[in-house]
Amino acid sequence: MPILKLSYKHLSSEMKQCFAFCAVFPKDHEMEKEMLIQLWMANGFIQTGTLDLKQKGELIFDELVWRSFLQDKKESTNFHINGFSCKMHDLMHDLAKSVTDECASIEELTQQKALLKDVCHMHISKAELKQINWLCKGRTCLRTLLAPTNSHKDFKELLHISVSLRALHFRPYSIALCKSINAKHLRFLDLSGSSIISLPDSICALYNLQTLRLLRCYMLHQLPENMARLRKLINLYLFGCDSLRSMAPNFGVLNNLQILTTFVVDTGEGLGIEQLKDLQHLSNRLELLNLNKIKSGENAKEANLTQKQNVSELLFSWDQEIDDGPKDMACNVEEVLQCLEPHSNIQKLEISGYGGLEISQWMRKPQMFDCLRELKISNCPRCKSIPVVWLSESLEVLFLQRMDNLTTLCTNLSVEAGGRITTLQIFPRLKKLLLLELPNLEMWAENCVGEPTVSLVMFPMLQELTIRNCPTLASIPVIPVVSELKIVGVHSTAVNLVLMSICLGSWPFLISLTVGYGEDMPMLPLDAHQSHGERPLEKLKYLYLEGCNSLVRSSELSRSQLMVWKCFQLVESLTISGCWDLFHWPTEGLRSLYCLRSLCIRYCHYLEGNTSSSEEETLPLCLEELMISGCRNVVALPSNLGKLAKLRSLSLFDCTCLKALPDGMCGLSSLRKLEIWNCPGMEEFPHGLLERLPGLEDLTIYDCPELLRRC
Repeated sequence: MPILKLSYKHLSSEMKQCFAFCAVFPKDHEMEKEMLIQLWMANGFIQTGTLDLKQKGELIFDELVWRSFLQDKKESTNFHINGFSCKMHDLMHDLAKSVTDECASIEELTQQKALLKDVCHMHISKAELKQINWLCKGRTCLRTLLAPTNSHKDFKELLHISVSLRALHFRPYSIALCKSINAKHLRFLDLSGSSIISLPDSICALYNLQTLRLLRCYMLHQLPENMARLRKLINLYLFGCDSLRSMAPNFGVLNNLQILTTFVVDTGEGLGIEQLKDLQHLSNRLELLNLNKIKSGENAKEANLTQKQNVSELLFSWDQEIDDGPKDMACNVEEVLQCLEPHSNIQKLEISGYGGLEISQWMRKPQMFDCLRELKISNCPRCKSIPVVWLSESLEVLFLQRMDNLTTLCTNLSVEAGGRITTLQIFPRLKKLLLLELPNLEMWAENCVGEPTVSLVMFPMLQELTIRNCPTLASIPVIPVVSELKIVGVHSTAVNLVLMSICLGSWPFLISLTVGYGEDMPMLPLDAHQSHGERPLEKLKYLYLEGCNSLVRSSELSRSQLMVWKCFQLVESLTISGCWDLFHWPTEGLRSLYCLRSLCIRYCHYLEGNTSSSEEETLPLCLEELMISGCRNVVALPSNLGKLAKLRSLSLFDCTCLKALPDGMCGLSSLRKLEIWNCPGMEEFPHGLLERLPGLEDLTIYDCPELLRRC
């Protein structure tokens, strides 16, 4: 501790205060960087200078991390907030507690038999709420009160006496509790996760408020009418306020805002998109909702997005079809999107509910996407194309969903150079590609005359590929670097070709495979089959088989199907889901999985299980976890279940026809966890079973009335 205190003495006065404040959090607490800086600002620990308070707070945070006063800094996403989090080593937490007596928890106050009068910063856990009434004796100098759990009924009294508060985090159960806030100097207010429908107008009297966090307030319908009075507001978080109908009137006067996560467009006076015009300091992520209520393209242009250079992420969302709205709102959506053109340094762009036929002109400029890392387009059924991002050197994530008119991923790939046509590699930096519910997608790419081409589609850095419910897509390029592959609801020809290429070793880095298709795969060419030598995929560990699947069937498997299973020999985890043509345990396939540790069979509604005592061994003896879920016709579990000496966990959910566990269960010498949920047909365990499982640590029986009664 003396050595640590010596390091502390070499900090600046600002850093000393900021570090000591961290003692308010419990040990091993994960601190969000943005929130921590906002709490420092609220308490006046950061002084103004050449940098603004937020920039200076970031420098202090990074310095404390660099000096190891804070540790485990990592990127995190908390409800669309991309940022960093960190923790504090226990010894550093002890150091912080030793250099300040201003931070305490109720537990510490109870142990010391002390009151709140000498405490400036306090954290309250759920278990401590019942002790609030004892603490509320006289006025306090409390400046920070963090109670992120549901507020106790006695919390109102604590709020009433805490007039000196600078920062408050709590979860009110009603608007009445919000009205109890009477701290005129409050600068930080976090009501995230509360069930309030509206905020009281008294919030608008908090003239010094810098940060207002309303994350996950799902029932919040409206903001206070006079919110424009909060002229010092810098940060307003509205992620997850799904019921919010509009912003407060004349919202545009809050020109100090730097963080505005969500803007809901409305048609009333002072509620339109033009309110964004003078908010020039906005940064990070901005979500624009209800764009169908924008009156015209000229009106959209007033948002002045091109000048908001610090906004790095944009979401454009039309919440309803244009034809469903009033006639005077049925504006040209293509014109609106064109006039919402942002600056060219956008890093993440999302478009949802767009009703236009064509993408905007600004989306046809390759220079618009020099910095773009992520593009998501969803629920745009009429749109025929996507932005020109296939040549982007920065794009890492592409997500396309419910674009009914999209037939080709990339168009007009050939470019003229030097008097001849040359070709360019597409998606050079893409790491994650998701194609979901694209019913007419047929081609990956086409040249300038509309001819399909696959040779250019190389994806040199792609790690994750998901293609789901694209029934007309008949080809999938071989991408050797992919580690996670999901293909479900795609044309059977494409799936079969992918499976053959997998068995021939063309996907050597594959770790996780999800596949679902209905038709039998064709027989592999004999010479290819022999040259491969049935070598198993060394890296493949996770296998998911979805829907009607010819790899999982009750009848005898073909040679090609057995060969595929032999390629899966080293798989450790297998999930079979929603296979409606499976009637018996897939014995042939399971017999090939020598390394299987975890098996999950779920929602196979016609699976009955083995009914004959002469059935061969079904489950691999190396199995450690077994889950049967939602298989309501299962009448018997695999016959060799009792021989699984390595099985540690057995879970049975919603198996309503299952009447008993098989005999021989006493052989499960390693069983630690047994769960049985909603299996009303089960009446009793095999005689003496529980007494013969001495290692059983966790037994859960739920909604099995007769079994519970007998136990």
